[in-house]
Amino acid sequence: MRVIGAPFNSAGIPGGVAAAPRVLRERGLISALSTASLATPPAAGSAVVVDAGDVDTGAPVSERDSRSRLLSLSALTTATDALRHAVADTLLAGDVPLVLGGDCPVLLGCLRAAQDLNAKVGLLFVDGHEDAWPPAVSTTGEAADSELGLALGAHRADLPPELVRGLPTLDRTAVVALGPRDADELAEHSVPSLADTITMRGPRQISADPVAEAASATRRILREVDAWWLHIDLDVLSTEALPAVDYPQPGGISWADLRALTTTALTAPGCVGITLCIYNPDLDPTRRYADQIVGYAAGALGPASRR
Repeated sequence: MRVIGAPFNSAGIPGGVAAAPRVLRERGLISALSTASLATPPAAGSAVVVDAGDVDTGAPVSERDSRSRLLSLSALTTATDALRHAVADTLLAGDVPLVLGGDCPVLLGCLRAAQDLNAKVGLLFVDGHEDAWPPAVSTTGEAADSELGLALGAHRADLPPELVRGLPTLDRTAVVALGPRDADELAEHSVPSLADTITMRGPRQISADPVAEAASATRRILREVDAWWLHIDLDVLSTEALPAVDYPQPGGISWADLRALTTTALTAPGCVGITLCIYNPDLDPTRRYADQIVGYAAGALGPASRR
C-alpha cells in the first residue's frame, strides 16, 4: 500500500480539512496500517505500507471563478493533475493507493488515473452527500459539492480545458452511492437528486444490514466492470460519531456500520484504490477523533495492502 497525502481544501483556504493528512500521520496512521497489514494472513500483494508524502495541491484561492463559479479553480486543476500522475505511478508499481484528503474532489484525479490504466472503472461512493450540485448554484462554491457530478460527466461546459482533460467519466451503471442523506437540502434548492440515475442506498438501509448493503453494492459494480474505486467521505458518519466535519447533518451511520461496510466491500475483487476524506482537525483539538480514524483505517483498510 502506498499512502498519498492530498492536502486540498476546496473552500480555498489553507487549513481545515487540508491539515488532515498531516494530523493523521502524526497520530500514527502509517505505523498502524503497517501493523494491521502484517497481521493479515498472507495473500496476493505485499504487506509493506509506504508513505509517499503529499502531492502538490496548488495555492488556495478563496474567490469563486467568474465562469465556473468554483472556488480555488486553479488549485483544483493542479491537485487533479498531480493525483492523476501519483496514483498512476502507484498502480503501475503494483501497489494499492490510499489517498488521504483533504476533501472529496481529490477523488477526480484518482479515478482518472484508474481509468487511464483500466479503461472502465466503477465507484463505490460512501458519503453523506450526493455531491452533484451544478457549481453555479452551489451555495458554497466548493468543488466538494460537485465532484460526483463531474465524475459522471456533468457540469463541464464552464470549466477550463486543462481541467476537463484530466477528469474521469464514469458509467452510471457502475456507480453505487451508500449513505447520502441530503435529499431535503437538494430539493430546497431545486437540485436534481442522482437517486433516479445511479444505485443509491441511505443510512437507514445501511444501518439495518451494512454487510448485505456492501456486498450488494460490489456485486452491482462488478456486473459492469472489473476494476473499481472505494471512496470514503467520513461525513457519512453521524455527527455524534464524528463531529469534526465541516457540514454536519442529522442522521448518519455508526463507526461499527462503517467498519462492517468497508471490510465487506474489500472482500470483493477488483478494488484498485481508496480515498479517505473529510476530517477537519481544527474541530478536534484533543485529537480524539483523529485517533478513531486511525483505528478505523488500520482495522478496515490496512488489510487492503495485501490485495
